[in-house]
Amino acid sequence: MLELNNLGVHRQGRDILSVDHLRLATNEVTVILGHNGSGKSTLMKLLARQLLPDWGELRLNERPLATYSQRELAREIAFLPQQLPAVAGMDVRELVLQGRYPWRGLLSRWSGQDHRLVEEAMAQTDVLQYADQLTDLLSGGERQRAWVAMLLAQQSPLLLLDEPTSALDLSHQYELMSLLHRLNRDTGRGVVVILHDINLAMRYADRILALKQGRPVFDGSPAELMSESTLSDLYDIDIRLCAHPERDAPVAVVA
Repeated sequence: MLELNNLGVHRQGRDILSVDHLRLATNEVTVILGHNGSGKSTLMKLLARQLLPDWGELRLNERPLATYSQRELAREIAFLPQQLPAVAGMDVRELVLQGRYPWRGLLSRWSGQDHRLVEEAMAQTDVLQYADQLTDLLSGGERQRAWVAMLLAQQSPLLLLDEPTSALDLSHQYELMSLLHRLNRDTGRGVVVILHDINLAMRYADRILALKQGRPVFDGSPAELMSESTLSDLYDIDIRLCAHPERDAPVAVVA
């Protein structure tokens, strides 16, 4: 469980994030929604300890997040930022092996277990056939799956992903979210992911947290969020719900 208490970030004379109390389960798929500038990425960076709050406390499994060493934290949380680091000259297998550093260190030799977990992670994300190809030469969807494989090799029980679908076309967005949803169901690992697409969130989330102007304004199930007035207020635009031709859940569209 991740717990935030009286947490805030203040920049340039204003509070860009303010959370009184929030608990995030680490065994389900949680989607964070909100318009640009609502505080989504700030919250994600706090959860991953890429950013420190100006006040308040974060706790992971009832222990202050600040007390974890970097290696301890990496064994608990795997984080994929919005801007991915450069991996020029690195093939997919080498990239996925980076996920094993929290368990082996920089100078330790790779073990048979490391290589087995890397192979399993590549198989789970369907990139095993690209293992010896340069990561930079893959398509956007293939490259994202390779990075997710690295997170899986890290063997952390919680995955944090900041807008992983933002550079993908529509089909790859659904493929990636289907993959994360399946991994959650098959392995029990928690997933917290920032998305912009309401309908994508509705399809794959167990829980949705919506932010507006740096504050949580909704926290509940996808079904509870599917209200025209709630969605319209969240995005400050008129949103209507339409029946899906093949699914029970409605589809959100801009009126």
